[in-house]
Amino acid sequence: MRRDEKRSSDDSSSSSSSSSSSSVFEKYLIDADWAINRANWQWLSASNFFHQYFRVYSPLTFGKKTDSHGAFVRKYLPQLREYPDKYIFEPWNAPTKVQEKAGCIIGRDYPEPIVDDHREVSKTNMARMKEAYAARKSGRDILSETNWQPPAKRRRVE
Repeated sequence: MRRDEKRSSDDSSSSSSSSSSSSVFEKYLIDADWAINRANWQWLSASNFFHQYFRVYSPLTFGKKTDSHGAFVRKYLPQLREYPDKYIFEPWNAPTKVQEKAGCIIGRDYPEPIVDDHREVSKTNMARMKEAYAARKSGRDILSETNWQPPAKRRRVE
């Protein structure tokens, strides 16, 4: 596809979880390549079985390392613009007084985090990926062996 051609929004190939992000790349990159773009998004999200499943970018630490003052967050999440640098990547950890001063109360003006402890969930998911890779390598069908249940709905504790 040429750069000046656009995929239609109802293209069934853009139904993956990374479709919004990859569509932006496909629209604006001069040398956009659909297959490479999709594969790279799958690689970065660790949503496809590559050999380095443990190389997952943390939305918290990656931002802290590459944009310590949160300029990107402030630009694209204006409701967090007034948060101090200390809390810009984890606004849910800010005391209520800081949230009030910033004009953004977590759970009202900005969503609460999906998980309680990102590090613990990440560790659990890495262990699951390790098991899945080992099972795939040995030919085991782990889907029939598991009895995974989704976690209970979280409650906010003040």
